[in-house]
Formats: sequence, C-alpha cells, structure tokens
Amino acid sequence: MEEVKGNNTERGKSEVQPVKKPKKDRRPIHAILGGDYLSKESVIGNLPFLIFIAMLALIYIANTYYAEKTVKEIEKIKVELKELRFQYTTTKSTLMYYSKQTEIARRALKFGLKETTIPPYKIFYSDDSTATFKK
Repeated sequence: MEEVKGNNTERGKSEVQPVKKPKKDRRPIHAILGGDYLSKESVIGNLPFLIFIAMLALIYIANTYYAEKTVKEIEKIKVELKELRFQYTTTKSTLMYYSKQTEIARRALKFGLKETTIPPYKIFYSDDSTATFKK
C-alpha cells in the first residue's frame, strides 16, 4: 500500500502547478494595425454602435461648419445693410435738396422756363360759350 501512497504523493505534486495568467498582448498597436483587434467578437458585436457614433460625429462637425458659415453670412449682410442705410440717407437728402422750389426754378432756367409772377386763377366754364375769369 505504500506504493500506492507513494504514487498518490507523486501525483499530487505533479498535479499542483502554479496558475499562469494569460499573457496580455504586449504590442496593442501591432494588433490594431495587423487587423487582429478588429476581428475580435466584441468589436464585431459593437460595430453598429461604432458606426452610429461615427455618423453622429460627422453630423456634429457638419453642423458646426454650417453654423460658422451662417454667422459669417449674417455679419456680411449686416455690413451691407449698414452701407445701404448710408446710401439711402444720402440719396434722400439729395432728393430733398433738388425738390426745393428755388433749386427747381434754377434748373428750369436751363430749359428756358421761367417762374411765373402772375398768381394762379380759376377758369369757370358755362354752357353759354362765354368763359369768365376770376382772380
């Protein structure tokens, strides 16, 4: 029986071995670039979510560019509006100047027209073919 015990003790010693931890991949960049990382089940299972996140990032970037473009257009239109407002004021003052009676009379002299000195009067018309004038 001792032999059996001896065999059991030898077996016990040979069966008890230290537990080895699984090796971590010491070259993660090599695994990613080599394509091994993308073939793992966890990555493939989360692929729709990763695509969704990528699409959200693209939409966010596009929205930012669109907002910046809109702000630039608003600033450009503000400057243009300011210039048009100045032009309106200048044109309005010029029109007010040219519509004065003295300015109209001065410009009419170029065409040979003179300002009348006779006050206006009414013409009355009657059926008896004689017109009467009143001042």
